[in-house]
Amino acid sequence: MTTTSGLPSLVTRVGTGFDVHVLETGRPLILCGVTVPHEQGLAGHSDADVGIHALCDAIYGALAEGDIGRHFPPSEMKWKDADSARFMRHAAERIAARGGILVNADVTLICEQPKITPHAPAMIARLAELLGVPVSRISVKATTTEKLGFTGRKEGIAAQAAVSILVPLDHAEG
Repeated sequence: MTTTSGLPSLVTRVGTGFDVHVLETGRPLILCGVTVPHEQGLAGHSDADVGIHALCDAIYGALAEGDIGRHFPPSEMKWKDADSARFMRHAAERIAARGGILVNADVTLICEQPKITPHAPAMIARLAELLGVPVSRISVKATTTEKLGFTGRKEGIAAQAAVSILVPLDHAEG
């Protein structure tokens, strides 16, 4: 379907994602594609990058294409210790396959430590690179739970993400 000007009609699709992993000694801490100095890293089947995992789920949700586990099942050994950048690139490819445009992506990391602010610019740059968009479309920030719950006890890190994607109406249904 096109507008009277001949341009395709676009619909806005919004998605949200959430992920959490436990902290474990002996693993690197990778958040939003960036290795962050810390005495512990996140445990998981892949590299356990909660920021990228939440963002992938937000994209897949906006496109009504399930979640990261549907595309990269943890039951498959080929994804063991996988670099989550591969998952992010796949999510970007799914946007492109639908003729879509990522309007913005917003990631919130939830942890007491490490402090995220010093690393946020590198995280934003890395996500923008993986998604093929300008850094102005990406936000990465952090909050704490005021020492409440598992993140407050420094047992794990959580992330939530939201995206807005424009998709041509004739591709909106997949």
